[in-house]
Amino acid sequence: MIPLKNTHPVSPFIFFSHSKTKPLRFSLQPLSPSLLSLKSPSSLSSNLIWVSKAGVSVCRTEHHEEEEKNKGVSLELHDLSPNGEVYQKTLQLVECSMFAALTGLVYFLSNSLAIENYFSCFFSLPIVISSMRWGVDAGRKTLVATTILLFVLSGPVKALTYLLKHGIVGFTMGTLWRLGASWNLSIFLSTIVRALGAVGFVLISSFLIRENILALITINIHASLTFVLAASGVNSIPSMNVIYTLFGTLVLINSGCFMFLLHLLYSVFLTRIGMKSSLRLPRWLEKAI
Repeated sequence: MIPLKNTHPVSPFIFFSHSKTKPLRFSLQPLSPSLLSLKSPSSLSSNLIWVSKAGVSVCRTEHHEEEEKNKGVSLELHDLSPNGEVYQKTLQLVECSMFAALTGLVYFLSNSLAIENYFSCFFSLPIVISSMRWGVDAGRKTLVATTILLFVLSGPVKALTYLLKHGIVGFTMGTLWRLGASWNLSIFLSTIVRALGAVGFVLISSFLIRENILALITINIHASLTFVLAASGVNSIPSMNVIYTLFGTLVLINSGCFMFLLHLLYSVFLTRIGMKSSLRLPRWLEKAI
């Protein structure tokens, strides 16, 4: 007799044996309940065949959902309508990406064609629009994405130049306008940020070319002021503290005038595109618009 190996005494399959003296015998035994509690085929023997595998049902009924709730399983339903959270977050991400790509491309081309001075007033506008439409977090995303894009396209110098002269200024303006700050506070803080960015740009340039540009500027101011005083008949030489104070005052005045014009330009532009209700404009400008 050559019996076939039976892998499990309670297997649901039919096993048979050949014998010259005994007739053919069939055995069919029910599946043991202990076998149903096994979770993986590896716990069974290698010769046992699995026909199907339990899975999650595709069609859910109210009874199934009620059972899952009773078991503590949370059902997450996402609203994909235009007013839903998922749609709004996706739209915010797409707009921030497009603004960052547009700003990086315009800044890169303006630097390559040496026309940066003609478009410098628009480099902060995308960050302001993102902050006004989607919040401070969106403005920060646009700033970071634009800086990283310029870092890849033009290198760290151009990326730092944009960040100090335009990026942080636009983020400051967008944040203050989003929070509903007055024009006086917005212009004052933006002027300080712009002045610090200009000084930081001079220091970075000095480090890169191995020359103290700030010292050269103050020395030239000292020489010019001494010449003017001598021509006016005043026999006095100004100290370096006076020169530093004069230099800082000139930088603040220049930054203040630039930020005032930038506030005026951006207010008119945002009003024309239908965002007047989100702006807090002075009365004289509101009447003029």
